[in-house]
Amino acid sequence: MRIGLSLYSINEEIKSGRMTLETAIHWAAEQGAQCVELVPFSYTFIHDDGSIDYDTINLAVKASQDAGVPLVNYSILADLCKTDDAEFEAEIARVKRHVDIAAELGLPRMRHDISAFRRPRGENGVQYFEELFPRMVEAASRISEHAAQYGITTLLENHGFFANGCDRCERLILAVNRDNYRMLLDTGNIVCVDEDPAVAAKRLAPLCGMIHLKDFYIRHRDPGDTTEFDCAGSWFRSNHGRYLRGSIMGQGDMDMYEILGTIKEAGYDGDIAIEFEGFEEPKYASRVSLDNAKRIWNLV
Repeated sequence: MRIGLSLYSINEEIKSGRMTLETAIHWAAEQGAQCVELVPFSYTFIHDDGSIDYDTINLAVKASQDAGVPLVNYSILADLCKTDDAEFEAEIARVKRHVDIAAELGLPRMRHDISAFRRPRGENGVQYFEELFPRMVEAASRISEHAAQYGITTLLENHGFFANGCDRCERLILAVNRDNYRMLLDTGNIVCVDEDPAVAAKRLAPLCGMIHLKDFYIRHRDPGDTTEFDCAGSWFRSNHGRYLRGSIMGQGDMDMYEILGTIKEAGYDGDIAIEFEGFEEPKYASRVSLDNAKRIWNLV
């Protein structure tokens, strides 16, 4: 079992130019990260003409090797709930292209969304999920089949307000029914649909190929400055109206001792990546989150 860092946690450092992709990988290793997840928000492995940027791939691989920290996952946004057939096929082809990139990076896993994070609030209910369920299963199956040729496991993350929650995620994993399609449990995101993260960890751990460790502040009354979807620091609302904001792991309102204890008790021994999204300075927050995760893991 390794505890590492998603570079999403320091995305603002890369976006601002204070770090490059390579220096971010080295920095993560210097803070004690035992593995690194790539999230191409402030960098890309694709040229403007759609071709793969092998130079940037080689820089990332070399930085990983030089820093002595393995790259273990590649996470991208996607929307496989498109009802227009041409758009549906184009999105599957786009995600497959990213699978090819994950293969060039030498990664064992790739997480892709199955629905848009900013899907309209009124379209997250059971009726919509049932209507789109066959399309989601088809898309995830075709992408995981493409990934199998590279030995890559594709991952479903409980992300957003639609493809989230224990029942929905378990149904999708079981319906795709492929050895290389697994769960990426995000311990914070499960709160977005008002479920208990420790219960989710116990239930979904056997299906997990990876875990994101995230912490939130949780309020039941409006703290002010609340947005609809902005989870990168601002307050936002869960499915049933609680107010959430990202925090340093171990400093928020989630019981990380219970959550990590449940993960350990379930026998999970895969990779865990810290995913910080909050107001605190990201380098400080990421370092403290890593330290807290290791310390708590050793205590539970």
